[in-house]
Amino acid sequence: MPAATWDPVQYLRHAGHRARPFADLLARVPELPGKPPRIADLGCGPGHVTATLADRWPDAHVTGYDNSPAMLDRAVTEHEGPTPGGGRLDFAPADVRTWTPAEPYDLIISNATLQWVDGHLDRFAGWIDALAPGGTFAFQVPDNIDAPLHALMRELGRSPRWRDRLGDVLRHEDSVHAPGTYLDTLARTGCETDVWQTTYAHILPGEDPVLDWVKGTGLRPVLTALADDPASCEAFVAEYRDLLRRAYPSAPYGTVLPFRRLFGVARKAA
Repeated sequence: MPAATWDPVQYLRHAGHRARPFADLLARVPELPGKPPRIADLGCGPGHVTATLADRWPDAHVTGYDNSPAMLDRAVTEHEGPTPGGGRLDFAPADVRTWTPAEPYDLIISNATLQWVDGHLDRFAGWIDALAPGGTFAFQVPDNIDAPLHALMRELGRSPRWRDRLGDVLRHEDSVHAPGTYLDTLARTGCETDVWQTTYAHILPGEDPVLDWVKGTGLRPVLTALADDPASCEAFVAEYRDLLRRAYPSAPYGTVLPFRRLFGVARKAA
């Protein structure tokens, strides 16, 4: 996972658009076997979508895991505690690359996290082994590494002005696999498996909204790498902004950001 400092305030500026894929994923998750269910959210971020799990399963014990202290602080402050349905929300530090379930779970879910984790396919079998019979593993990842917002960032980072400082930061091979790879990996565990893709056409308001969007996610490693040199950081962002303006022109109703995501749901045999 690239070294990055996360900013929950910036991330949440587009919370509605970012939460929609999680809702679409959750709609395909079947009922859980536990009474009450035990749920893990891997890469919970600021906890705003983790909290929606308690809406679906009001009596559940839900734990969100993340490796960002800033994100966890926000999640604990705003969401941790008992839920009206008799369940509980809590949060704990963990690295998805090494997290191993210490107890059986009825649902292990991950939203927009596994794209940062090289080798995440190798983690699936262990997580599914930790599911209770009839439990579910579900995930969603961005699937648009070749979209202009990423391609232009890499191209700029490889330019003579920036390659010495950002070459390693932006030397990124896509860790998201083809849908068939996920289907095959999950189905071979014996799970009932569903994998699909959706392209959202987000209409973003305001000035330079695509830049504002990516400042909360994909640009974080660059912002972190240049944090000790504000002038250089401002210069890179200005160059990148100009490229994005041409790639994503504004319209009277806003700026359209096409954004493809990949989903997977695997239900363990009861």
